[in-house]
Amino acid sequence: MTAIGTSSTVAVVGTGTMGQGIAQVALVAGHRVCLYDTAPGRAEQAARAIGQRLDRLVEKGRIPTAERDAARERLSPAASLGELADAALVVEAILEQLPAKQELFRSLEDVVAADCLLATNTSSLSVTAVAGPLRHPGRCVGLHFFNPAPLLPLVEVVSGFATDEAAAATAYETAAAWGKTPVRCADTPGFIVNRVARPFYAEALRLYEERVADPATIDAVLREGSGFKMGPFELTDLIGQDVNEAVTHSVWTAFFQDPKFTPSLAQRRLVESGLHGRKTGRGWFDYADGARRPAPHTAEPCPAPASVALHAKLPGPARVLHELIEEAGIKITRDRAPGESEGFVRLPGGACLAMTDGSPATSAARGASIRFDLSLDYRAATRIALAPSAAVSEADLAEAVGLFQALGKEVSVIDDVPGMIVARTVAMIIDFAVDAAARGVATPEDIDTAMRLGVNYPGGPMEWAERLGARWVWDLLDSLHHQNAGGRYAPSWALRRRADHEELVL
Repeated sequence: MTAIGTSSTVAVVGTGTMGQGIAQVALVAGHRVCLYDTAPGRAEQAARAIGQRLDRLVEKGRIPTAERDAARERLSPAASLGELADAALVVEAILEQLPAKQELFRSLEDVVAADCLLATNTSSLSVTAVAGPLRHPGRCVGLHFFNPAPLLPLVEVVSGFATDEAAAATAYETAAAWGKTPVRCADTPGFIVNRVARPFYAEALRLYEERVADPATIDAVLREGSGFKMGPFELTDLIGQDVNEAVTHSVWTAFFQDPKFTPSLAQRRLVESGLHGRKTGRGWFDYADGARRPAPHTAEPCPAPASVALHAKLPGPARVLHELIEEAGIKITRDRAPGESEGFVRLPGGACLAMTDGSPATSAARGASIRFDLSLDYRAATRIALAPSAAVSEADLAEAVGLFQALGKEVSVIDDVPGMIVARTVAMIIDFAVDAAARGVATPEDIDTAMRLGVNYPGGPMEWAERLGARWVWDLLDSLHHQNAGGRYAPSWALRRRADHEELVL
């Protein structure tokens, strides 16, 4: 199949921020674009707003004046659905209510030609359900753009249960012709991004509810410790707490209230209070003029230990710490305690410093134990979280803090909790991704592309599974599962199969 040609008209129904963005994308790609909105005057307002954005593109030197003028000539508001009759593609971007979308597409089917492609930009509703009432549901496909549509490259091309392969292929090729990066996915709750990304928000909210750390500290550990561009609290403030909570609730409901997708009561209370984030001036953080963002909890400077003892090898990603410690001029002695298989660092005062394995530091048999969090890149990380057991003294903790400070890291000390912050978040994201791939939601390659481009992750979760090892992820989640009743952390069988396969290969 080929993309819809630029000689064909593209119609956009719904002229909010997303509808305007999609219209601009199609317009700049060379199509005649027709805008329609049920609210009187909204289509005309949207056309003027798009024209102003085109002006800014000219001012920034991104498009020439002649191209802007030609685009304006191709843009027209419509007073009725009947004016969309010649469209080869209609993209719906109205409110996220299934009955409204179904009614719109039923009406469109009476207006447009039999070969017109009908696309919904829904982010959380079933494409299959949207197309259900149509006489010809095979031509309905999901085209899920991300906001702002002119800037973000990802488009999820979603095939409903009845979507024709030809329709999905045309939608895919058209998105690519518009300069986007399309990925194919099946019609399951959340598609790729809104399904796989749920733990990024959910685990942060749960950690906050458990009073493990405050929002600023959780954000900083994920951002500075593993390269996420934004932390979950600042990101949901940007998205809108009401929007993020609605998507979470929709996905949870669509999965028959699976505990893995359980919404947060803390976020619900924020939404009920009208504190929706940047757009209301306050969410988790205050955005009023002159307001100061709270700083993450950061340990005071401590002296570095002169030497440490390394017992066995540190697990996978933490092995580079050996090099970093030596580069910092700290002497390493090698020793192995009887019966010890897990790698850890023995501090001069006798406390054990080990990477989190999903169990709390207080449960460690060695007594005075301190867990450090996972980092996706310990060399590049500028912050690390530490969780001490109840037996750890202030002197023990100071040695651990001083060690990581000598490696160039800020240190945030958090309450002792299984899996800490980064490890449990990343492990859950990986499990969601591996499970989605195994269920045929999308290919592993498309899942990684979607998560890198859709939510700007520092890597793809399938790539992380390869680097960290499915066995490590399984073990950590299995430990969390046995310490938290309810099934939230129960690892998928897809992850188990992957872990078993790794061992067979080795």
